[in-house]
Amino acid sequence: MSDSSASTAGRPRIDTSKRTWLIASGCAGAVGGVAVAVPFVSSFQPSEKAKAAGAPVEADIGALQVGEKMTVEWRGKPVWILKRSPAQVAELPKLDPLLADPQSKRNPDEFTPAYARNDHRSIKPEILVVVGICTHLGCSPVDRLQPGPQASLPDNWEGGFLCPCHGSTFDLAGRVFKNKPAPDNLPVPPHMYLSDTRLLIGDDKKA
Repeated sequence: MSDSSASTAGRPRIDTSKRTWLIASGCAGAVGGVAVAVPFVSSFQPSEKAKAAGAPVEADIGALQVGEKMTVEWRGKPVWILKRSPAQVAELPKLDPLLADPQSKRNPDEFTPAYARNDHRSIKPEILVVVGICTHLGCSPVDRLQPGPQASLPDNWEGGFLCPCHGSTFDLAGRVFKNKPAPDNLPVPPHMYLSDTRLLIGDDKKA
């Protein structure tokens, strides 16, 4: 994904620099007290110098349970790894009429690699891997994984993510709902599986 991609049809694009993300995340944490800090999980991380240069990062997901989300840092960005239940995966296609880009056709080279252009936007149906930065102005959305009526969400909410800065909502595949400020789905970073329990974020040459 290129940080210097031009805007599409005049829409604002995300600035994915680490500085902007940190500032935006701080803003999100102050809005309504709804943002909760989630620590990064480090698993076999490269050196700080290598990370700054964009080196791939390994993540061990062996202990991740259904409904749990872990966060790793790659290129100064939070990458979310969420384990979904079979029922949650089965519900995703039913949301298509409510979504702005259900098939991830917008800017696919930037936001959705070929192996994630499916209903679940992932290599393995149960494991979602997305960059946790809103595509509107770079805020970091907060978890709203439980279904049902909640503040700032519709009564028929099926679970997903809410950006507290300007109200954009995303489903459990990181797809943005219609009529929201965010112009695109949450980006799927390049990644691949080294084993059933180990992910490599930042490289997909063998995916």
